[in-house]
Amino acid sequence: MQESRAAAGRDAMPDERTFVLVTDRPDRSAAISAALRGIGLCDVVGPDETWRGRRALAGVVSDMTLARPEADHCLRTLQRRFPDKNLPVICLLRKATQDALRHAKTLGATVCMPAYVPPETIVAALANQVGIVAEGEAQTVSQGVARAGEALNGLLAEARAGQPLRMGAVEAGLGPILTAVREGGLARWLDTVWTHDDATYQHCLLVAGHAAQFSLHLGFRHEDQLRFVRAALIHDVGKARIPLEILNKPGRLTPDEMVVMRTHAAIGHEILVAGGERDPITLAAARHHHEMLDGSGYPDGLVGSQIGDIVRLLTICDIYAALTERRPYKAPMPMADAMAILSAMDGKLEARLVQSFGESLKAAG
Repeated sequence: MQESRAAAGRDAMPDERTFVLVTDRPDRSAAISAALRGIGLCDVVGPDETWRGRRALAGVVSDMTLARPEADHCLRTLQRRFPDKNLPVICLLRKATQDALRHAKTLGATVCMPAYVPPETIVAALANQVGIVAEGEAQTVSQGVARAGEALNGLLAEARAGQPLRMGAVEAGLGPILTAVREGGLARWLDTVWTHDDATYQHCLLVAGHAAQFSLHLGFRHEDQLRFVRAALIHDVGKARIPLEILNKPGRLTPDEMVVMRTHAAIGHEILVAGGERDPITLAAARHHHEMLDGSGYPDGLVGSQIGDIVRLLTICDIYAALTERRPYKAPMPMADAMAILSAMDGKLEARLVQSFGESLKAAG
């Protein structure tokens, strides 16, 4: 579906590629439309207006309250005008409840983002949906995310269906991650990954990017960098078998839901063992990335030296990525605040490794 969505937008020249911004917020429309004009033409309409352009439509950005009947009518009308296209639709949500997410999807949303995101993030998400090819360092990062994402999606689908795991595809996605972070920078990697709204996909790619940056900062040998990034990319494979209503629930889980969610670590280990995985680092990462040095973690309550060095590093990357994720229902936590939380976990995390991780973030710029 992504490929069919991308075809028309990718083949069109920028001055032929047309986007529609539907907004009930004139105060924001100027900044968003100006950003969109960096990748094509942009027509701005209100929710009670009908877009009457004659050009082929490459994509839509909806910045309005979807509960309004006019908003519903407007988006459905655009969908009906282009019934043969898988039209990219970016929905900016004011209230990102589970009901709002479902409603947006019924109106054709292909990506949902919080309404407060900056215009350049909206453009990056739409460019990714349309398949606009970036250049230089941005292209390196875009290709790295695409290669790693393809490998991750395949692995999760196979794990969900109980099919044999094609680990060769995962191996092929590791080099591009390291190249993207080394040459394009961690910030570009994070900005690109943040344009995806699938929770597990975004989280695993964020963790992999942080693991790449951390391993480069620590001066790991190349083969050790690859092993660390490999473990990071697939550490949450067990989430493939967690019910979506729990996995994607906005807000805090109930105690019963948390019990289910916490099974993903052991399930991931089981999936990998059943799939023939033999690398001890990958297996330990899948099972133990929620263990804490003081024994308060899960699933095995390991203590101190029972937790290997690579798992200790990965746990820091994992927690930091979770704190700084961008979801439709929450803003990413600023780096300083996330690092303060990690530093306060002394006794659970190794303090010198937390400090080194913070230095790796500063080195990334």
